[in-house]
Amino acid sequence: MAETLRLVVATGNYNYIKDGVALTLNRLVGWLGQHDVDVMVVASRVKKPAFEHEGWLETVPSLPVPFRGEYRVGLPIGRDLEARIRDFDPHLFHITAPDITGHSALRLARSLGKPVVASYHTRFDSYLDYYHLGFLRPLMNRAERSFYDQCVHLYVPSDSMVEELKKAGVAGENMRLWGRGVDHERFTPAKRSLEWRRAQGVGDDEVLVAYAGRLVAEKNMALLARVFKALSELALPHRTILLGDGPEADRMREALPNTIFAGFLHGDALATAYASSDLFFTPSTTETFGNVTLEAMASGLPVVAADATGSRSLVRDGETGFLVDVGEEELMLARLTQLADDPHLRTRFGERAREIALADHDWDSVFSRLLADYRDAVTGFNRKV
Repeated sequence: MAETLRLVVATGNYNYIKDGVALTLNRLVGWLGQHDVDVMVVASRVKKPAFEHEGWLETVPSLPVPFRGEYRVGLPIGRDLEARIRDFDPHLFHITAPDITGHSALRLARSLGKPVVASYHTRFDSYLDYYHLGFLRPLMNRAERSFYDQCVHLYVPSDSMVEELKKAGVAGENMRLWGRGVDHERFTPAKRSLEWRRAQGVGDDEVLVAYAGRLVAEKNMALLARVFKALSELALPHRTILLGDGPEADRMREALPNTIFAGFLHGDALATAYASSDLFFTPSTTETFGNVTLEAMASGLPVVAADATGSRSLVRDGETGFLVDVGEEELMLARLTQLADDPHLRTRFGERAREIALADHDWDSVFSRLLADYRDAVTGFNRKV
């Protein structure tokens, strides 16, 4: 395609919560702008964004999610915005979720005769179990399949997530892998700081066990609390730290009075926290990739993770850390204890984790492959038309 590619990205959260999806999309839009692609982002509107976004953002009205007001549900694309999209005359629509705004964008793309690609970021079906709504999973899977079948490509972030989608019957032959990268210069063991550890009240001889991410039920906070509490009852010189915040924070503080609650950290502050920790623990079973796990690995940390999507594609069991079935809490505790007791094993696993993060997860390569897929989607669609 000789002319500049024009792309509409329709998403839910682009700048109102600083989570992995929003940060990835912002990084993508910034990169595309430097590589001969014009991007219009369509996303929910909020009065106070969490951070300054990349690129051209057009907003749709939104409503708070019941009982989870920090999240928003975007509403359909209105007539004025539709007119601006028509004037923009995109070659391609990229939709990040089959929500109200996503369905609206899909309808508009079909009316314009434009191809649509989608990306899979969030395991909404697995969230249902944490809110006692698991009986809705088959219905949600069918709805997702119906949506994604109308897309030229479905970009999935990890091999393990591809396999899960196939098992659930959610996606067909249009899946393509869109992995994730990590900032190798920011997330590095070189950021380790004894001064930072002491400022958190961590002793020089204590092993610091870190979790990073939002403190929400669907990240398996209940399991994390039980494992960290059991760890605190052992005669083991260690501290635990949570790098994040969220609606479960108060419950976690009550359950874990000896844990350090650092809140949300960003940029170099987050990189220092990773590098100044000694090992990383993630019990989540709902990740499609696991950006925080990759950041921890790039920072030279061995990982103990639930054997689930996302982590399964990153952590090499017995090489960079341990994967443990989510039902085996005692084994999770034993693996954490094993690494806490063995500094040589931590070093070996951590060095290998860093090597893998640097070798396999370069942002420029990741985005270059996606851009090639974009162009392939447009070319293939136009050929059929």
